[in-house]
Amino acid sequence: MKNMKIVVLDRSSVGMDVSVEEMKRYGDVAFYNSTPNELVAERIADADIVVANKNPLREETLKDAGNVKLICQFATGYDNVDIDYCAGRGIRVANVRNYSTAAVAQHTIALALSVLENLPYYDHFVKSGAYAAQERFGHFEKTYYELEGRTWGIIGMGNIGRSVAKIASALGCRVIFYSASGKSTCTDYERVDFETLLKQSDVLSLHCPLSDRTRHIINADAFAKMKESAILVNVARGAVVDTQALADALTKRQIRGAGIDVFEKEPMQPEDVLLKLQDTGVLQMTPHMAWASVEARTRCVSETCKNIEAFLEGRERNLVV
Repeated sequence: MKNMKIVVLDRSSVGMDVSVEEMKRYGDVAFYNSTPNELVAERIADADIVVANKNPLREETLKDAGNVKLICQFATGYDNVDIDYCAGRGIRVANVRNYSTAAVAQHTIALALSVLENLPYYDHFVKSGAYAAQERFGHFEKTYYELEGRTWGIIGMGNIGRSVAKIASALGCRVIFYSASGKSTCTDYERVDFETLLKQSDVLSLHCPLSDRTRHIINADAFAKMKESAILVNVARGAVVDTQALADALTKRQIRGAGIDVFEKEPMQPEDVLLKLQDTGVLQMTPHMAWASVEARTRCVSETCKNIEAFLEGRERNLVV
C-alpha cells in the first residue's frame, strides 16, 4: 500500500498539551488545529485517511475526495459522519471507545458533590474575607446532607454508568437505574421503571446516548416527579435534558440543584437561559470537559493510531461501518 496521506481536521480537539506525533508513523500527516466547515472539502481532497471530531463528513464534503478510505473519529460519537454514504462508497469509519470512562465518572461525582455541598459558595465565603471577619469558628449557612444512605439513580448503565454506580455504592448510596433502551443486561444494580427512578433518586446522573427515546427525557413532567432535594447531573448529551424545563425547575426550586457539563448547543450560546441562573449553589456548569483528563485525551490519540494501524494491516478494529 502506498504511503498514506492523513489529514487531521481538528488537532486541537484533543488538546495541544497532548502529543499526536505518533500518527506520523502511518503516513504523511497534515495537521490542522481546527477546520471551518467550509474548508473541509478542500483540505481532504487528496486524503486517504481523515481524522475528525465535529466537522461534517457527508456527501457534500466527501464527494470530491476520491481517495478517502478511512475516517477516524477523535471521539466515540460519529453524528458528524454520514454512515450510509460512507458505506455506499466503501469508506470505513472507526471510532474510539471507552477511553474516557474513568474521567467522566470522576467528573460526575465531582459535580454531584460540589452541588450537594455548595462548594463554590463556601470557597467564595472564605476568599472574600467574610470568614476571617466573623467571630465563630465555622459557617454553614448553605446546608447539605450526607450521601451515605441516599439513593443514586442512573439513566444509561453502560461502562460509564457502571463506573459511577460503583463509586456511588462505595460512598454508601443505594443505586437504582432505568434502561431507556429496555435492553440493559445489567444485574448488579436494581433496575426500576422511569417514574420510580424519578421519585426515589436523591442524585440522578445521566449517561445515556442521545436518541429518539432519550431526547428531552428529562422534561417538565420529569422534574415535577423528582424530589425537591434531588440533584441532577448531566454528562451525557445536552439534549437529553430540556433546557427551559431545567431552568424553570431550578428557578421554582422543584429540585435542589444541577451539575451540567453538556448543552443543547455547543459551545453554549450567549442567550442560553441557563446563564441567567447565577446562583452557583443551584446550578454549576462546566464546558463539556468531563471526558478530557490528560489520560483520556492521550488514550484517544493512542486508540486512533491503533485504529489506523489495524486498517493498514487489514484488520477490523472499532469499525462502525
